[in-house]
Amino acid sequence: MIQLQGKTRAFFNNRWLVFVASMWVQSCAGIGYLFGSISPVIKSTMGYNQRQVAALGVAKDLGDSIGFIAGSLCEILPIWGILSIGVVQNFVGYGLVWLIVTGRLPSLSVWVLCIAIFVGTNGETYFNTGALVSCVQNFPKSRGPVVGILKGFAGLSGAILTLIYAMFNASDQASMLLMIAVLPSIVIIALMFIVRPVGGHRQVRPSDNSSFLFTYTICLILAVYLLGVLLLEDLFDLSQTIVTLFAVLLIILVLLPIIIPVHLVFFSESRRQTEESLLPEPQNQESTKSEQDINEVILSEVEDEKSAEIDSLPASERQKRIAHLQAKLFQAAAEGAVRVKRRKGPRRGEDFTLMQTLVKADFWLIFVSLVLASGSGLTIIDNMGQMCQSLGFSNTHIFVSMISIFNFLGRVGGGYFSEIIIRKYAYPRPVAMAAVQVIMALGLFFYAMGWPGAIYIVTVLIGLGYGANWAIVPAAVSELFGLKSFGALYNFLTLASPAGSLIFSGVIASGIYDYQAEKQASLRLEISGDAFALPFGDEESLTCNGIICYSLTCGIMSGLCIIAVVLSSIVVYRTKSVYAQLYGQSLT
Repeated sequence: MIQLQGKTRAFFNNRWLVFVASMWVQSCAGIGYLFGSISPVIKSTMGYNQRQVAALGVAKDLGDSIGFIAGSLCEILPIWGILSIGVVQNFVGYGLVWLIVTGRLPSLSVWVLCIAIFVGTNGETYFNTGALVSCVQNFPKSRGPVVGILKGFAGLSGAILTLIYAMFNASDQASMLLMIAVLPSIVIIALMFIVRPVGGHRQVRPSDNSSFLFTYTICLILAVYLLGVLLLEDLFDLSQTIVTLFAVLLIILVLLPIIIPVHLVFFSESRRQTEESLLPEPQNQESTKSEQDINEVILSEVEDEKSAEIDSLPASERQKRIAHLQAKLFQAAAEGAVRVKRRKGPRRGEDFTLMQTLVKADFWLIFVSLVLASGSGLTIIDNMGQMCQSLGFSNTHIFVSMISIFNFLGRVGGGYFSEIIIRKYAYPRPVAMAAVQVIMALGLFFYAMGWPGAIYIVTVLIGLGYGANWAIVPAAVSELFGLKSFGALYNFLTLASPAGSLIFSGVIASGIYDYQAEKQASLRLEISGDAFALPFGDEESLTCNGIICYSLTCGIMSGLCIIAVVLSSIVVYRTKSVYAQLYGQSLT
């Protein structure tokens, strides 16, 4: 009995259980991706026009991006407190929308629904912050894979919730609003006391690599499964029994990673003890703390004051020189001949506050690069339906779902490959940033040139690139500026996508589309010879057809992605010594 209680306690304090529970949290944290499914019923029921629906979409985007409060509160509240605030916002916001749309409350003006959708969607920022902060602290040496997998599940949550909703076969389309308000709230409440930091840096085991491999396998199977279900639903008229079976299998796949913590705690005790015996014995921290602090200060002074002559030496000789200078400085400091002055602020790789980070050039280079790249990606995602229609595709939801699935794969793959880059070669993680931005630039250039199959190429490459950016950038920022204010830093970064999309989609893409639509409408009137018709009097006359509608926009955004590559490359150059120090290898 005592042994069982000990294992149960170890199970609930296992960092892999926290990671798996965070995946489930993220599976419900992409509520904003369902806006395309709920906006038609809101529009028809409330009698809104397209401009009013667009206002609701803006409220959704703002709610999904403004997370300053969540980031600030995570430094003073426990994680369960952060998650509980998100639950309240999600339930109240979308619950109010459901009550208004179904007529249980009197019809209110559109700005009330905008506020309700903003509040409900803003709950996502608390879910994301709680899950990411917990897991990055529990897996400080595997930030890329952890961030990539969690952000991947958030991106895929729209497809997961849609298939689960189809299982209920609800006749009332407004019932999806009720599901959005209730289901994520129930899941988060059940998991809020599991998702938390558990001192995971002390639970590192050699078996972690196989656990990550198993998780990646599940992710790939999940993506292929959802893509297969999507194609079957499009090609065949499936019965409700088959749809329910697909949804049940999906739930099983999402729950499958629980095997990892169960196996580690209950079925691999002897192996775990063997692994622990191979780990180094902990040292007496109290007796060495002050000595370590002095050594760190002295080493930093040597690094700050070393000359260009030392930098030009071979790596081994340079290390000997620095060690010799450090020893002399340490002896002088111990004798009182030298007063060691502590730095006023942290160095890159240490813990920064948000305000300390906002004055660093590296952070702004990363942020502007993310604005250009992720803003371009979000513009394509938001306009994918109209892009497909302009090319004559009727089943636009296939491409919308495809870009969502490749977004998921990009987030998972971006975390995985960026981790290989820094672990094996000690290259800065922004190298991976630059690489995926090149991929995005190529996809956009392919569409701009109007080559055959351009819509398929841009769907795959933009989905992969946009997703990978959101796996790489948060991990890189946590490495350069620490974990102390990671929640605030992450939520500041989330402003990049809507900031870029506001300009690229709201100004460039829409302006070029309307210009081409007006030009085509005028040409049709000239051909018909109806000189008295009003060329722009209805929606049909402002519909653009052909690849010309978005080719110039994609060409412009391709150039912006190249600028993002240049900015990321500057960050690589500026941070290569930091990554060499963090991961114990020399880049010379």
